[in-house]
Parts: sequence; C-alpha cells; structure tokens
Amino acid sequence: MIDIVSPGKRSRMMSGIKGKNTKPELIIRKELFRRGFRYRLHSGKLPGKPDIVLPKYRAVIFINGCFWHGHGCHLFRWPKSNIEFWREKITGNIQRDAMKRQSLLDEGWRIMTVWECALRGKEKENLQKVLDNLVDWLLSNNRNGEIQ
Repeated sequence: MIDIVSPGKRSRMMSGIKGKNTKPELIIRKELFRRGFRYRLHSGKLPGKPDIVLPKYRAVIFINGCFWHGHGCHLFRWPKSNIEFWREKITGNIQRDAMKRQSLLDEGWRIMTVWECALRGKEKENLQKVLDNLVDWLLSNNRNGEIQ
C-alpha cells in the first residue's frame, strides 16, 4: 500500500509523536498524585528510564503505547507499508523492553506496565478501576504487574 502523504510530511508527523508526558502518562500521574503518592519522573539512572519511579515502594511504572511496544490488542496493527522497517523497529523495542525489565528486576525494583489500551479505545477500562488496581499493586509485594 502506498503512503497517502509525502515522505517529508510523514517525517514531520512521526517526529511530533511524544515519548514523554503523553496523555495516558499524565492521566496516571495526576491520579496517583491525587491519591497521595509522590514519585520521580523518567529517571535516567534506571534502565529504560521508567515513566514513573516510586522509590518509597521500590516500584517503577511504564506506561506503554500499544503500537510502539507491539502489544497484541485492538490498538496494534502491523503497518502495511515499509513492512521490514516496522517489524525490525517494533521487535527491537520489545526485545529492549524485556532486557530493561530484567535489569530492573535484578536491581530489586518492582515493575508495573500500564498499556495505552487500558486508558483509551473501545476496550478501555474504567479509570478508577485502573487506578485501584495500580494502587493495590503498589501496596502489595508483587514484583510484576500489568494493566491492559
């Protein structure tokens, strides 16, 4: 399938996609703060620069976009153009995510992944339910968690 926009315009569109302070991330941060949790953002000292770091709970939270991290939900579809590039890019992201998660676990951190599809799209969860699950996980001793 041929792209319907010029390469220059596609480049500008793709460069406008943010990696930090995304809408799902801001929603989670605002609600955590409202519930009394204090955190650090995008710590460069930790593998993978987690979106939210809660040192008191020895926990990190990644808020992953379903497309960029290859989540198998209704929001993810393999692109139909430039297939080889996208397969390499997304599978590379998945592999890097796994390595960073393992490094964090090895350092004694607990990891929660909140997927974009839990917060938006036709199959999204109720925001309060998502936050309740997140808070329950933070107060538990579970090493891994995932909200999707």
